Amino acid sequence: MTPDERVVLVDAEGNAIGTAPKATVHGPDTPLHLAFSCYVFDDQGRVLLTRRASHKITWPGVWTNSCCGHPLPGEPLPRAVTRRLSYELGLRAEEADLLLPNFSYRAVMDNGIVERELCPVYRVVAGADAVPNPDEVEDTRWMPWKEFADEVLGHRLAISPWCREQVAHLVELGADPLRWPAADPAGLPPAAR
Repeated sequence: MTPDERVVLVDAEGNAIGTAPKATVHGPDTPLHLAFSCYVFDDQGRVLLTRRASHKITWPGVWTNSCCGHPLPGEPLPRAVTRRLSYELGLRAEEADLLLPNFSYRAVMDNGIVERELCPVYRVVAGADAVPNPDEVEDTRWMPWKEFADEVLGHRLAISPWCREQVAHLVELGADPLRWPAADPAGLPPAAR
């Protein structure tokens, strides 16, 4: 994160209403802001899980989906996804498929810090191993999708709160994550179009 990196603030309908420094938005009164989540799969349908770096402000050291982040003001979400995958995991992605255009959540840590995001969800299929950036990612592991989804939905796997909610929606798209239909980008919130 650069000191001047900004996030896009949004209203309840997903319209951009301004920006704020990323370094200042996460706290007890976190404003709703634009983000994304990405699930990376290999050609066998295994999902890449990441453990967040232990110095992160929100959910440090917690296992989660492959990559999360915030688009820069004016940055198209697919570009933000590929930028963050390169930065956090050393993965090059040609395209990112939109899966859940209107996912949003609010979660509160034990210390009172709130995460509150309008967070479209994407899929990327990668053909290389990740090279984690220790500033962002403490560890990675591949897991068969069905096993992962069953563990998450059965509450047998400690995972970030947004990932737990997203998995509940993703399983509705079908058993094979490589065959999930891409969503129409017209369904994205206005700030993300």
